[in-house]
Amino acid sequence: MVKNRTVDWALAEYMAFGSLLKEGIHIRLSGQDVERGTFSHRHHVLHDQNVDKRTCIPMNHLWPNQAPYTVCNSSLSEYGVLGFELGFAMASPNALVLWEAQFGDFHNTAQCIIDQFICPGQAKWVRQNGIVLLLPHGMEGMGPEHSSARPERFLQMCNDDPDVFPKLDDFDVRQLYDCNWIVVNCSTPANFFHVLRRQILLPFRKPLIIFTPKSLLRHPEARSSFDDMLPGTHFLRVIPDSGPAAQRPEQVKRVLFCTGKVYYDLTRERKARQMEADVAITRVEQLSPFPFDLLQREAEKYPAAELVWCQEEHKNQGYYDYVKPRLRTTINRAKPVWYAGREPAAAPATGNKKTHLTELQRLLDTAFNLDAFKDLA
Repeated sequence: MVKNRTVDWALAEYMAFGSLLKEGIHIRLSGQDVERGTFSHRHHVLHDQNVDKRTCIPMNHLWPNQAPYTVCNSSLSEYGVLGFELGFAMASPNALVLWEAQFGDFHNTAQCIIDQFICPGQAKWVRQNGIVLLLPHGMEGMGPEHSSARPERFLQMCNDDPDVFPKLDDFDVRQLYDCNWIVVNCSTPANFFHVLRRQILLPFRKPLIIFTPKSLLRHPEARSSFDDMLPGTHFLRVIPDSGPAAQRPEQVKRVLFCTGKVYYDLTRERKARQMEADVAITRVEQLSPFPFDLLQREAEKYPAAELVWCQEEHKNQGYYDYVKPRLRTTINRAKPVWYAGREPAAAPATGNKKTHLTELQRLLDTAFNLDAFKDLA
């Protein structure tokens, strides 16, 4: 990868941490199995196979006079560990403090810490906190447990108004300053690199919720160029389509808005159907604060297109209930925002692999069937 000047997820994280350590910023990462990574992708602690308990953390030996890197596996008490890390971040506002759940839904046993302290902390006590929650999330056909990090819960607790289009002066930074926390779902390693760096380099502190990938860790298309991480580059709140659809936007018939892993399913299906000129795909990388300004630009770019929100989660879960009213406000309610995704369900995911694939194909059919909403308009 280095020879080809590309990075995957693990290397992008390593480079974000390494560059911050060089700048003198202490980084602390804890959680279950974080030293290796739940999906054996990180390997930040090396173990001597011949000497018991002899370890090495290479990231503590990158630069002379660098800041320390602390990485430690935690116990199975998410409630206790997240509470401790929240306190650490409060006491050390100039350190990047991250807690990673082994799977995204493991945060449910720390829900009281999230509800009582992380979400409303600044509103209650006028104290800012920059803790980062890394929550592995994605429908991979592996069953209802460990599939969903429950993004709908975090988005429901965001303090922005879905019915008010904000003033756009100094908008992106002002939004971050006014929000109670930041919620992102990156689709590229470079954007993950940038959001980690942005978190600690901002002149203020807000909690950051990142829905991190599982299969994308090794997906051959989930790679970024070094060029996307050089000085002058930055975190992209929205990633517009850059293919044939963007070259002739007036002829585009549908715009699919999405976030996270489902983007790769959509691009594969669009290519298979040869619909690159008919359907544009726009990635919403930062869900909250909602990027009203950039999505307004996207909607205006495709004047004749239907607008569809596409997600792999069930309709009563995921992002749809949060995104739809805000997207409608963005376009001044000029047209509908349709839905392509799984139907409502009580469980986060099916336990049957065949059913999972059937559901995926059904949502892809809806996303690319240009007559799917004809009788509903």
